[in-house]
Amino acid sequence: MGLGRGIRLLSAAIATIALALGPASAEAATESAYDLRKILLLADKNHPNILAARARLDGVRAQLDEAKTAPFSQFRMSGGVGLAPTVLGNNVFSPNTDVSLTSSLGLAWRASIDGVIPLWTFGKITNLWDAASANVRLNQATVEKERDAVRLDVRRAYFGLQLARDSALLLREVRKEIDKAAAKLKEAVDEDEGDPIELLKLQTYAAELEVREAEVERYTTIALAGLRFFTGVPNLDIPDAPLKPPAHKLGHVTRYLAAARLYRPELAMARAGIDARTAQVNLARAQLFPDIGIGLSAAIARAPEVANQINPFTNDPANYFSYGAAFVFQWKLDALPQSARIRFAEAQLEEVRALERFALGGAGVEVETAYAEVVDWQKRLEAYSKATSYARRWLVMIQQGIDVGTREEKEVLDPAKAYATNRFSALNATMELDLAMSRLAKATGWDAIAPDGL
Repeated sequence: MGLGRGIRLLSAAIATIALALGPASAEAATESAYDLRKILLLADKNHPNILAARARLDGVRAQLDEAKTAPFSQFRMSGGVGLAPTVLGNNVFSPNTDVSLTSSLGLAWRASIDGVIPLWTFGKITNLWDAASANVRLNQATVEKERDAVRLDVRRAYFGLQLARDSALLLREVRKEIDKAAAKLKEAVDEDEGDPIELLKLQTYAAELEVREAEVERYTTIALAGLRFFTGVPNLDIPDAPLKPPAHKLGHVTRYLAAARLYRPELAMARAGIDARTAQVNLARAQLFPDIGIGLSAAIARAPEVANQINPFTNDPANYFSYGAAFVFQWKLDALPQSARIRFAEAQLEEVRALERFALGGAGVEVETAYAEVVDWQKRLEAYSKATSYARRWLVMIQQGIDVGTREEKEVLDPAKAYATNRFSALNATMELDLAMSRLAKATGWDAIAPDGL
C-alpha cells in the first residue's frame, strides 16, 4: 500500500468522524489544551444528548414522588361565599316567603373537606411504587447509555485528531527527505549526469505529498471543531502529544462478558423493565380486590340572615357544622374485563423477558466482536511497528550511501515510500487499537478500561 493510499485512508477515516461531530463552534482567538480525561468530563457536563437524558430522569423522579404521595392526598375541599335573604322562623312557621332575592340580604358562606386515607389496597399502592422506582432505574441506565455513546464519539474525534497531526508530522518528515533527494538529483540532471525520469518521479511524489498535507490540515480543523461542539468550549485544543496504545492489559474474554452483565446499561434497562412489568402484573391482579380506608369529612356553613334551626330532624342548609369518620371501601366489580387486563400485563412481561434474553445474547456478541478487534489491532500494530523499524533502517542506509557516494538519489524513493506507508499504518493501527478498546469499554459498560477511562 503506497503512501497516497494510506493518506486517503486517513482522509476517509477523519471524514467519517466529521459526519458524526455535528456543527462546529466558533473558534476563539486563544486556545486552551485539554487532555482526553478533561474533555470527557466536559462532554459529560455539556453534551445535549446527556443533558436531555438527565432531564428525562428528573421527570420520572418527579413521577415517583407523585406515586408515593398521591394515595394519601385524596382529599377535596370546596366552599363559596354568596348572598342570602333574611329568613326567620322554623319548620312550623315563618313570616318570610320563599323568594330568594329581597331587599334584605346578607353574606353567607360555606366550606367542606372530605377524603379517604387508604388502609388496605391489597398491593395497589406498593406495586405502583415498585413500577415507578423501576422506571427511575431504567432512566438512570439510559443516562449511562447516552454517556457511553458520547464518550465513544469523543474518543473517536480525539484519536482522529491525534492521528491527523501525527500524520502531518510524518508527511513533513518524508517530504523533507524527498525534497533533499530531488534537489541533488536536479543538480545532477542540470549537469547531464542524472536521469530526468527519476527526477520527475520524485517531484510527482512530492506534489502528491503537498495535496495530502492540505487534506490532513482540513480534517484536523473539522475534528477539532467537533471536539469543541461536544464539550461546549469554543477555544478548546488538545495537548501536543503523540498517539499511544491503551494502557489496559487485555485479559481473557470471559472477564469482559462478566463485566457486561454487571455494567452494561442496556442490560440494566432490561432488568428494570422486567421489574416494572412485574409490578404492573401485580397491580392488575390487585385491582380484583377492594380498597379499604378511613373516610374523613367536615363541613361548616353560616348565613347570619337565616334563622339557625337547632332541631336535629330539620334540614338546615344555611347554618350547620358537621364532621365524621368511618371505615369505607370501594370495589370495582368488573372481574371479566380485569382478567383480560391481567393477561395483557402478563403478555407484556413475557415480551420484556424475551427482550432481556435478546439483550444478553446481543451484548455477548458485541463483547466478543470488540474483543476480537482489540486482539487483531494489537497484532497489526506489532507487525507495522516492526515493518516501520525495518523501513527506517533501510532509508538510513540509503541516505548514508548517498552521502558517501555509493548510492544514487533516486534510490531514496522506495525506502521513503516504505517507511511512510508503514509508519502511517502503525499510527493508524494505534488509533484503531484505542478505538477498539473504547468499543470494548462501551460493549461491557466498563469505561475504566478505555484510554483515560472515567
